[in-house]
Amino acid sequence: MLGSGYMTLLSRSVRQVANIVGRVFNRLAAVSIGWVLMAVGFGMTVTIVMLPVGVVLGLLGVAIFVGGIFRRDDPSDRPADQ
Repeated sequence: MLGSGYMTLLSRSVRQVANIVGRVFNRLAAVSIGWVLMAVGFGMTVTIVMLPVGVVLGLLGVAIFVGGIFRRDDPSDRPADQ
């Protein structure tokens, strides 16, 4: 039978891993969505008819991409036990 200290250590480790995966997933999602929006915006600006929409989508993609890369690690996002 395993002691209660082991379960506490295990649950704390699982919580830390889940916290790291959650933060990385959010950043990765923002970077990939930003990249896709930049590509779609560039593709729309090539066709002169869709130029205004393409510029807006491209700039929105750049903002999301840069925001995903340079997002600060906010200490209030962490669980209280850390």
